Amino acid sequence: MIKVEAVVIPDRVETVIDAVEAEAAHVGVTVVEAIGHGRQRDVPKALLTFIVPENKAQPVLEAICAAAKSGNESGDGLAWMSSIYNVRHNRTGKPLHEYVEAGYLKAGV
Repeated sequence: MIKVEAVVIPDRVETVIDAVEAEAAHVGVTVVEAIGHGRQRDVPKALLTFIVPENKAQPVLEAICAAAKSGNESGDGLAWMSSIYNVRHNRTGKPLHEYVEAGYLKAGV
């Protein structure tokens, strides 16, 4: 499984989520309010976290980058991928990959 994370401006959160859903067919997301600091200080941001199968990670990352563009000169955020291991559902304790392989989750969480 791959964790795809993105820091985006609040106005682009729904657009990014819609783009990821269009790319991955089904996806779960965690959204956390954040404050970014790059060239601009104290700019409101949102941190989005998606967990997807490895074969969907690159297309999801590309969908995020395309959807996160605001047209502003700077401050649109970043997106990145990380390998993660032993992802389990809290309720059942079952590994997430079992749900994906069984077809319960067609493309992601």
